Amino acid sequence: MSSRLVVSVPDAYLVDSLATLDVPVEILDWRLDAPAPRDAIDIVVPRYMAPTSQLSFLRGVRTRLVQFQSIGYDGVADVLPPGTIFANATSVHEASTAELALALILASQRGLPDYVRAAERGRWEPDVRSSLADRAVLLVGYGGVGRAIEQRLSSFEVDITRVARRARREDGLEVHGWDELAELLARAEVVVLSLPLNDDTHHLVNSTFLSHLRDGALLVNVGRGPVVHTEALLREAASGRIRATLDVVEPEPLPDGHPLFALDNVLISPHVGGATSAMRPRMARLVKTQVERMQRGEEPINVVLRT
Repeated sequence: MSSRLVVSVPDAYLVDSLATLDVPVEILDWRLDAPAPRDAIDIVVPRYMAPTSQLSFLRGVRTRLVQFQSIGYDGVADVLPPGTIFANATSVHEASTAELALALILASQRGLPDYVRAAERGRWEPDVRSSLADRAVLLVGYGGVGRAIEQRLSSFEVDITRVARRARREDGLEVHGWDELAELLARAEVVVLSLPLNDDTHHLVNSTFLSHLRDGALLVNVGRGPVVHTEALLREAASGRIRATLDVVEPEPLPDGHPLFALDNVLISPHVGGATSAMRPRMARLVKTQVERMQRGEEPINVVLRT
């Protein structure tokens, strides 16, 4: 008979989802906001968007896998106890984040925030806006989210260029390296950031980066807030030279009354790229997959850290 796995999850949805598994599993409802209910838990699923400090409750707990609910995991390695296997949520958020990126781009290009503001004043104010069609789009970052954005952009008749840390060919497509960024930025009309946060990407988008952008260019960030130097962006956007649409910012949350909120050429959403109805069922499928693989003695998927 197979041994019973012990799995902790932080909400009733995942509890109910795992109850349908055909493999023997004991489910614990643990939010990692208090000491662990057991000293040994096979798979631990922390809360979505909870601070990484929550992982300190894993100290003294024997685990076989910590399954995160986000794709990004910056700062996690500093908190995880030694000997921890950690997986991120690749496959859960890419589609929803790409949807939001497209929505933000289209809203900014077609002036939807201005039309909403005009409607709130009871005014009919038509004008001519820049299309998305025929624009030169630079994707900065070409992981799962970048590829999902490209898949959705491809039907909008745009000219797409891809850039990542290293140059390569991927599925027959050219991906440029960072050493070409200055030249690529100068040609781009829409720049979409979907980068992880690490030492190489922290404040990558600084005054020098922004200076390469042509007047009127649109900067889109759906990756990590600290990739963009907020003060540098604020200076450029406040001058009216470039536009921005941001789902992630630094600091986060952006404080009430921050000057970025006051700029008509900046559109901000409150880090909701993955927060859709697609998330919970996809997350449940991922956790089920990890449980079933562990039960069969197979390696987990999406492993990004082994401390």
